[in-house]
Amino acid sequence: MAKATMYFPPDFKWAAATSSHQVEGNNTNNDWWAWEQTGEHVRDGQKSALACDWWGAGFDRDMDLAAQMNHNGHRLSIEWSRVEPKEGQWDSAAIDRYRYMLTAMRERGIEPMVTLHHFTNPQWVVERGGWESPDIVSLFERYVTKAVEALKDLCDLWVTINEPNVYAVLGWSQEADSMIEFTAPSSDFPPGKNDPQMVFKVVDHLMLAHAAAYHAIHRVQPQARVGLAHHMRLFDPARSGSPLDRFCVWNRDRLFNQIPLNAVIHGHLDRPIGLTRRIGQLKNTADFIGLNYYSRDLIQFGRHGWEGMIFGSNKPNPNAEMSDMNYGELYPRGLFRLLKRLSRYEKPIYITENGLPDLDDDVRPRYLIQTLREVWKAINENVPVLGYYHWTLTDNFEWAEGWNLRFGLVKLNPETQERTLRRSGEMYGEMARINAIDDELVYRYAPEIFETLFPG
Repeated sequence: MAKATMYFPPDFKWAAATSSHQVEGNNTNNDWWAWEQTGEHVRDGQKSALACDWWGAGFDRDMDLAAQMNHNGHRLSIEWSRVEPKEGQWDSAAIDRYRYMLTAMRERGIEPMVTLHHFTNPQWVVERGGWESPDIVSLFERYVTKAVEALKDLCDLWVTINEPNVYAVLGWSQEADSMIEFTAPSSDFPPGKNDPQMVFKVVDHLMLAHAAAYHAIHRVQPQARVGLAHHMRLFDPARSGSPLDRFCVWNRDRLFNQIPLNAVIHGHLDRPIGLTRRIGQLKNTADFIGLNYYSRDLIQFGRHGWEGMIFGSNKPNPNAEMSDMNYGELYPRGLFRLLKRLSRYEKPIYITENGLPDLDDDVRPRYLIQTLREVWKAINENVPVLGYYHWTLTDNFEWAEGWNLRFGLVKLNPETQERTLRRSGEMYGEMARINAIDDELVYRYAPEIFETLFPG
C-alpha cells in the first residue's frame, strides 16, 4: 500500500461554521422569524423554532463535540435583533450570553471568528427600510461598534457581512437564474421582491456598511483582523470552444463574483453596464478574504431574450455527481481554482464555508478528503490559506429549505435535540488531530479513492 502524508501548516485552523438564526432558536425579533410564520416561504412549512437550542443547553453540547473533534476554531454569528432589540436600546443579557459563548469556546481551545451580519435583521431595521435605505450604513456601524466594544477582549477575528451578493440576489430577484443559478431548490428569501435594479443598490449599501464597520472595528480594536465572507461560484462554459459561452461566463462572474472583491480591494462600486463609483473609504478594507465555496455552473449562450444572450443559461452536466436534492455539483477542484485566483490579492485567506448536504453521510468523508487535498495543494503553491471552516458543525435550519438539507458533522434530531457524531465528523476530527491527511486515514474512511490519491 502506498504511503504518504499531506501535512498542513502548524497553526492551520480546523474549524466549522454556524450562524445565529440557524442554531440559536426562538429568534422571534428578526425578519426571518416573521418570514417563516407567513405564507409558504419555507419548504413543507417548516420553522426554525428551537433550532439547535444554542440559546439553551445545545450550545455547550455542540462545543463539547467540536472540542472532541479537535477543532481549534469556530465561526459563529451574533444576532443584531438580540443585541439591539429596539432602535438604540441594548440588551445587556444578550451581550452577556455572547460573552459566555466566546469564553466557553476559548476555554475549550477554540478561537472564535465572529460574523456580525448573517442574513437576518431586527424587525425595527426592516421598518426603517432595511438594506434599501442609505440609513442602514450608520445603523449597522453603530451596532457593530457596540458589539465589538462588548466582545473585543474575547475576539479579534471579525467577519462584517456574510455573502452580500447572495443576500441581495435572493432577496430582491425572484428570477435569480438570469444572472446566477443558486442551486438550492428553493430560493425564497425576505423581503421576497423582484427588482433587479434594487439588487445593485442593496449591494452598494452592504459594501458601504462593510467599510463603515471595518473602520469602526479598527477604531475600537486596532489589532483586529477584519474581513468579508464572500460566496464565489465557478462559472465554466458548457462548450469550452464557444466564445459566446465564454462571454456569458465572463458576465456572470463579473457581476456575482467580482463586485464585492473590487469593492474591498480597489474601492470600486461596479454596475452592470460598466459604470464605476470610486469610494475612498472602501479601498483596502479587508485584512483577509473569507471564501465560501460550494459548487459550479456550466453556462451556455442563449439565443432568445437579452438575458440569455448576456448571461446565458445553466446547462446540466451529465457527468456531474450531485449532492442531496440537487443542491449542486460536487466539484472539489473548484476550491483550488478559486484559491489560486484569490492569491493575486496578496491577502490571507480563510475558507469560511464549504460543505455539502448529505443526510446519509455516505459521500461527505470522501468529499472532505478530496476538498482538503485541494486546499493542501494550494498551500503548497504558496497560497496563504490560514484555515478551513466546514459548513456546518451540527445539522441546522437551512433557510428556505428548512430541515431538509443536512450539512452537519453532527446529526441532529430537531424534535428531541438528540445529537450523534457522524462518521465524517470522526474523520474530520482525526485530520485535525494529526494536522494532516495520511494514507491510513484515507484507507479507513474512503478506500474507494485511495488509488486515486496515492497511485502505486
